[in-house]
Formats: sequence, C-alpha cells, structure tokens
Amino acid sequence: MGVTTMKIKRVLTFLDEVRFDAGHDVLPRLRKAAAVAILDNPFAGRFETDLSPLTTASEAIGREICAIAAQLLAPDKAVSYGKAAIVGINGEQEHGNAMLTTVFGNVMREAVGGGKAWISSMTKRSAPGSAIDVPLAHKDALYVRSHYDGMTITLPDAPQPGEIAIIAAYATRGRPNHRVGGLSVADIKGEDGLV
Repeated sequence: MGVTTMKIKRVLTFLDEVRFDAGHDVLPRLRKAAAVAILDNPFAGRFETDLSPLTTASEAIGREICAIAAQLLAPDKAVSYGKAAIVGINGEQEHGNAMLTTVFGNVMREAVGGGKAWISSMTKRSAPGSAIDVPLAHKDALYVRSHYDGMTITLPDAPQPGEIAIIAAYATRGRPNHRVGGLSVADIKGEDGLV
C-alpha cells in the first residue's frame, strides 16, 4: 500500500445538539458534528523529511469524512468548521499538520458548498483516550465572533501508538446567547475570508 492511498481503518462520528443553554431555549438548535478517520501512520517510529505523501493522501480521506460529518447535520447546513489531528505517540505532531493543509481544507469547504475563511485547526501527539478541542469559526468570515466555538472529541481507544486520527467538524450556527459584539452574520461581505 502506498502512502498516497492510506486506508481508513475506522470512522467514528459525533453529534452534539444544544437545545437549552443558560436558562434559554436555543432556537434554532445548535448542532455540531464531527467525523474521525483512524489511519495507520506510515512514518511512525522514523523521521521522514518529505511529508508530502501524507498531504496527498489527505484529499481522499478528507473527502470521505467531511461528507460523513456534513451529512450528520442534514437537513441543516454547516456554517462553521474546524479540523484537528491526534497523532499516536510513535509519530510526530508534524504528521498531523501535514494532513491538515490546504489540500484537506479545500475538501472541507467543498463538502459544505464552499467557504472563504481560513479553517481553524488543532494538532497534538497523544495516547489513546485523550481529548482534543476542535476549534470552530464561521466558514465565510473569520471575524464573526459569535461563531468562535469548539467541539471536544475524546477517542477512547485511539490513536494507538502507530496511528493518526484526522477530524473534520462542522456546526450549524454560532454559540447560544452570544453577546460580545463584532461582525454579525448579516454583515458578512465574503470577499477575503475575514469580513
């Protein structure tokens, strides 16, 4: 098996629906979804200068898990997104970063009909059972403060030392009861990914 055709060993999915928060009904409900691909890390246990095979492989992996995560929200549409990776302890944090570049980001955007904003991400190296906070931000304008959020994912038995967990997350709206000002969704220009 070549690195550019990394095989997904497992897919884990998560759905979080917030209906009530701080004494108020949340309408429309805030729904967050994530899909996780568990993969063997071909570079575990050794240093490799060229990590481009991981980046290349991330396109097909991203296409699959992003479609799954977006479908979990149906019939709602995603307006926020974020990505993350947990690398097993025999690998390097850089292996996760190599899989979350623009190649993966473009697939995330395509899965939800586009997006102009930079995609927030988090990577770390860890043992099975650790949690990771996947940052979320509005898909068309990074400066929309109401959509600064996150989704905590815990993988009970992954990644194993020689594995990588790649995560794609989406949300259907901003935080419940947001009230810290800033650019509103109604004022998004969508020109540069910032405003």
